[in-house]
Amino acid sequence: MTITRRKVLKSLAGAAAVAAAAPLSSFAKGSDDIVIGSLHDLSGGLDILGKPMQDAMQLAVQEINDAGGLLGKKVSIVTMDPQSNMQLYAQYAQQMALKDKVTALFGGITSASREVIRPVMKRFNALYFYNTQYEGGVCDRNTFCTGQTPAQNVDKLVPYVTKRWGKKIYILAADYNYGHITTDWIKKYAGQVDATVIGADFFPLDVNQFGPTIQKIQAAKPDMVISVLVGGAHMAFYRQWAAAGMNKKIPMASTTFNNGNEHIVLSKDESDGIVTAFSYFESINSPINKGFVDRWHKKYGADYPYIGELAAATYQGVHLWAMGVKKAGSLDRMKMIQALETGISFDGPSGKVTIDPVTHHCVLDIQIAECKDKKWKILESYKQQKPVDTAAVCNLSKTPNENKQFVIKI
Repeated sequence: MTITRRKVLKSLAGAAAVAAAAPLSSFAKGSDDIVIGSLHDLSGGLDILGKPMQDAMQLAVQEINDAGGLLGKKVSIVTMDPQSNMQLYAQYAQQMALKDKVTALFGGITSASREVIRPVMKRFNALYFYNTQYEGGVCDRNTFCTGQTPAQNVDKLVPYVTKRWGKKIYILAADYNYGHITTDWIKKYAGQVDATVIGADFFPLDVNQFGPTIQKIQAAKPDMVISVLVGGAHMAFYRQWAAAGMNKKIPMASTTFNNGNEHIVLSKDESDGIVTAFSYFESINSPINKGFVDRWHKKYGADYPYIGELAAATYQGVHLWAMGVKKAGSLDRMKMIQALETGISFDGPSGKVTIDPVTHHCVLDIQIAECKDKKWKILESYKQQKPVDTAAVCNLSKTPNENKQFVIKI
């Protein structure tokens, strides 16, 4: 799997491995530049997710600079590779805030990494953008979340697949807060359509052997499997599932499949038929998305494997930040926050994306799609879905000094 993954990902621009403390950037930093930080895994087990996010930042900043920059200045990126290591996330976030003086930091993939970065950015007064789908509940005026929460995508996925395949669900999930809390959301939405979760197993991010679990699923005889697996090691499950012939017997949905270009790395047989729900798929048929895809391939090459959800969310996050700077007319942190809280919208590749002032999350379009021949066929679309799960626990208009991640009662 490692060799195949490397062959696929070697065409991803900005994907070079880095020395532990060395900043990288395609945008040389001038003394008068507006500096933003990129803290994404470019090596380690989550590099299949982090590299496209870094590429998305570079494209967005290039577009901003080509359009004249911000406030009469160019934007430059300081990039560091935390190597999927929480200690390095903390070290580099502090370095970016104190030494590099970043105006805003874009980074983090897992919720654990977010919760390392977030307090550092708040303490040192630098804006933080988290551009990954997650379990919801972050309530922090200094943080903006551009990815989906369960009320936006899981809420649509579970009713669709249970109507199509049946009422008995078996879940496989990553063994950290995203996996556990998303599993609880699946159970909630399953209950609303009279479906049942008959089994749930959790796996650390470095696990790559799933034989006993596949035997358990065979014995349980569910109507479907829902995968909440994350990262390169967990990709082995899909191979072992297909090798056991289970992909011909039990259908599969996922809240995560596609984030790491799994459908490109795996064979057609291993990925065909998997159904998922995201805000962005490269196959969205709109002029804005077609232009985005064309610009991406012009920059990174026609052989770039696939532009996925995390790349689009990061690209849109950078542009939303830039719109906030323009509206504020200033790099003052509070002025930028207040500008972003006016309900700024960006017409991006995923559709219209609007910052919700109350939660600092985004209102997004959601698509349900099925993998076929290494491409995604969009089956259903849901316009302008609100982050109602986080809105149930977070109101920054009333409590602007809130600073925590709530565990939403499910």
